[in-house]
Amino acid sequence: MDRFDAMQAFVRVVETGSFTKAALTLHMSKTTVTQLVQQLEARLRVKLLNRTTRQVHVTADGAAYYERAVRLLVNLDDAETSLSSATAAPRGRLRVDVPSPLARMLLVPAFPAFHARYPDLQIEMGVSDRMVDLIGDNVDCVIRGGEVTQPSLIARHVGDLQLGVYAAPSYLQRFGQPQHPLDLEADPHRIVGFLSSRTGKLLPSTLRQGDERIEVKGKHALAVDDGNAYLAAGLAGVGVLWLPHYMAKPHLARGELVPLFTDWALDPMPLYLAFHPNRHVSVKLRVFINWVVEVMAEHASIAVRSGV
Repeated sequence: MDRFDAMQAFVRVVETGSFTKAALTLHMSKTTVTQLVQQLEARLRVKLLNRTTRQVHVTADGAAYYERAVRLLVNLDDAETSLSSATAAPRGRLRVDVPSPLARMLLVPAFPAFHARYPDLQIEMGVSDRMVDLIGDNVDCVIRGGEVTQPSLIARHVGDLQLGVYAAPSYLQRFGQPQHPLDLEADPHRIVGFLSSRTGKLLPSTLRQGDERIEVKGKHALAVDDGNAYLAAGLAGVGVLWLPHYMAKPHLARGELVPLFTDWALDPMPLYLAFHPNRHVSVKLRVFINWVVEVMAEHASIAVRSGV
């Protein structure tokens, strides 16, 4: 029995709550993971997990061992990455999940320079706006707009996206140009709705002018939960959009979008990079975080320092 593999298998079973999910994230068979945990229990002469047909529960001894195993695995990672060669050239795989427009318009175009700097680092980038289970999906970190509400995650503020209100010329030709944000609450105007991945509800927007603040929900004919689909709907004239400036900029230059309510301001959208506290901030994760901050510095105001 490889004690390292056995500890890693046990830790992942505890974190995912399933032998099947643990096996998937470790790229092992379920049988192998089961055997490793059984061998670990035999070596320690204690029962670490209680298994039923549907659930896996950690025992009291298992909970105590889990905490020590996590610390040991972190220390082992520290020992490897503290070597000067590892620090100078981080290597291995890093799994991340980012919003689709951020990937398409900012991160992917900037990636060649990152790869040239760290050629031995492989990034596996999930592109979505959905909620991600970092442990269950075996993801090292996620980038999301808005406050991170999961207390179990460590969130790093990487920027503030400035927002504006826009519409396609085809929309304005059909419905006319709204003169006040509250015009969007009445016919014939429509917005493109954006559905929160956390609540499934439409996200409202707050506009301010001097001391006046108003929340606009608007009526919608279409609501989506993906940033690229949201932008596509606006460009097609489906409704009015609230967009980060970086998303609107190329379409403004081509005359595909028109800014609205320019004398009103929207609260900026904070952008966070989040990771699980049990996922050690390794050198490869640290250089990725710092790179994201560099990219965001070109497109968003940064309120924090770049060091981790």
